[in-house]
Amino acid sequence: MSLSSALISAKSVFTTTGQQTALVSKNIANVKNADYARRMAMLGTSLNGAQVLTIQRAQNDALLKQNVASISQASAQGTLFAGLQTLKSALGGNDYETAPSTYLASFRDALQTYAATPGNTTIAATVVSAAGDLVTSLNKTSAAVQDLRLDADKEIASSVTTLNGLLSDFESVNVAVQSALNTGADAGDALDQRDRLLKQISEIVGISTVTRGSGDTVIYTTDGTVLFENKARQVSFTSTANFDAATTGNGVYVDGVPMKAGVGGNTSGEGSLSALLQLRDDIAPKFQEQLDETARALVTLFQEGDPGGTPAIAYAPGLFTYTTSTPPATIPGVGAATGLAAKLIVNPDAKTNPQMIRDGGFNGVVANTNNSSGFSDLLDGFINAFDGNMAFDPATNLNPSTTIMSFATSSVGWLEELRSSASTGNDNKSALLARTSDALSSLTGVSMDEEVSLLLDLEQSYKAAAKLVSTVDAMMAALLEAVR
Repeated sequence: MSLSSALISAKSVFTTTGQQTALVSKNIANVKNADYARRMAMLGTSLNGAQVLTIQRAQNDALLKQNVASISQASAQGTLFAGLQTLKSALGGNDYETAPSTYLASFRDALQTYAATPGNTTIAATVVSAAGDLVTSLNKTSAAVQDLRLDADKEIASSVTTLNGLLSDFESVNVAVQSALNTGADAGDALDQRDRLLKQISEIVGISTVTRGSGDTVIYTTDGTVLFENKARQVSFTSTANFDAATTGNGVYVDGVPMKAGVGGNTSGEGSLSALLQLRDDIAPKFQEQLDETARALVTLFQEGDPGGTPAIAYAPGLFTYTTSTPPATIPGVGAATGLAAKLIVNPDAKTNPQMIRDGGFNGVVANTNNSSGFSDLLDGFINAFDGNMAFDPATNLNPSTTIMSFATSSVGWLEELRSSASTGNDNKSALLARTSDALSSLTGVSMDEEVSLLLDLEQSYKAAAKLVSTVDAMMAALLEAVR
């Protein structure tokens, strides 16, 4: 090897070592960046013998797709679980201390005590107070359900805005990837950004992707609707200002196609939008129906009237009613009590005269005509009615023929079963996400140990090149000295 060839070789080593060192430095700087894929310097030799350095980006498409799917599933499950936890908190937490079923049991106990001592006016007032607590529980729980729906609707609106922004960003990055690939430039940073956007999009909506030969990526929702192809498709949603039991929320549309809500406690939905739709349009309304049927059963159980009397007096609400207007309210039929839990009140006459519970007279039908302090026929009838089966709306997904206590308790059980299933699903899907993220990171992420080891190797290469230059310099000096 001539001295000039040796110098050229040393220069090549310095150039490639510098490029490799810069690449390792970039890797180390992004060691904690979960959206960064490791860069690798690949050395080759050109036709004329020169060293050529190319940069490759670590990637695993199969694992990336699995990770994106896991993000969608975990996001939906976590959103659903959080919503169910909110409902549980509204009912008092772990023991459901403020659930309507809890106050219903207390009211029944107070009623039984009053039936044993019907002449005790203090206990009569206690029964009215217990009835008030029960009504308050139904009112507040109903309000909490509608607040959950309103909050979910607001989150849907926010998520749709975010999703449209992400799709717009994806369009720009997708063009950058294709441009870099077509011109032979380094597309690594653009590919990192595109993968990061895919992960963020998957948190909101379940997606699948197809990457074409040009490097262009097409995004579909998991039900097959095109979300992005060359250009972002519009995701539209109109929010609702207020919610009550009769309100139906607006749908989310992807390019005009309605998005589906998830199903079940271990939800089938992917992405937070499907879980929010499930909470707003399925779970919360179903629980509201159960509350309304509980309120209707109370009105029915304590109704008063004498249809066969002279004059005939139709049945109308007694202790529990939902309006003080004249003429008095009617008794709602099975399945016809929409929003009743929010409107239920204790009859104002009972607060004025608590002994009307014992004597009757809310609608002009007095049972205790002799005003006897030991009269308990009405009270005994109410207590017996508590233990008798009543008809409930089958649409509530609960037993349509059972006691009012069993129905109210089953409602809490229904919610708890759903929440328990959501909790288990959340644990499982979070664990799956952690495993896929770790697997992807181990293949495409940066290892500090590996990068430091590579730096040490590069240092040795630099030292060898420097030694070569030093040797050539010494030989050149010796040659110059010899020709003097």
